[in-house]
Amino acid sequence: MSRLRALPNPDHLPALDPAYLSTTPAEGLGPADPAPRILLLYGSLRERSFSRLCVEEAARLLRFMGCETRIFDPSDLPLTDQVAGDDHPAVHELREHAMWSEGMVWCSPERHGQISGIMKLQIDHLPLNMGGMRPTQGRTLAVMQVSGGSQSFNAVNTLRLLGRWMRMITIPNQSSVAKAFTEFDDAGRMKPSAYYVRIVDVIEELVRFTVLTRPHAEQLVDRYSERKAAGTPINADTDLSAIAIR
Repeated sequence: MSRLRALPNPDHLPALDPAYLSTTPAEGLGPADPAPRILLLYGSLRERSFSRLCVEEAARLLRFMGCETRIFDPSDLPLTDQVAGDDHPAVHELREHAMWSEGMVWCSPERHGQISGIMKLQIDHLPLNMGGMRPTQGRTLAVMQVSGGSQSFNAVNTLRLLGRWMRMITIPNQSSVAKAFTEFDDAGRMKPSAYYVRIVDVIEELVRFTVLTRPHAEQLVDRYSERKAAGTPINADTDLSAIAIR
């Protein structure tokens, strides 16, 4: 059983003017092959979930810009510590997709001034370290939110804090869609608007940061504390900082 959601009409972008968006926005910043791998998480289980619809719009844009995408369905995730040792197929699959990814998009509805429980649950199931592997560290992250009322930034601020805690490279831009119920048509597609333009900006920036940092992802999260704990000294013959202070 796969918990990846199928993306409806993946190549249909009715709100986008392709004359103003390159299919290779990160050209010259780093290796574009293989395609950047982006995992998208949303924070509502409603049948008409606006956080999911925003994520789907983001996934279509990522595909347009040459990325590979996966949208995780969190509908059967257990609560943290509900299952001994997190031994649940949904938890295993979420972590596998996180390990597959080079970058992520997180989109949550704002509820009571904060992110939703479903959004936090997914993040809580992603450990900093997992058998020597790092499901989030060094990956890029774009944060977005949807609101039922006026524009707010509480959810994206919390997602940004969580991204920093998970040692992710959280990009500067972000998206907050106010009165989201007015921004989508009956087919679940986002209408042309300044909110849609901002999502395009965010995704374009995410692609650039992902390609720019991908050759350096391991070095960016290489830490003294972890080398010391593992008993792995610096090789003074190859480390540039060690050579410089000889």
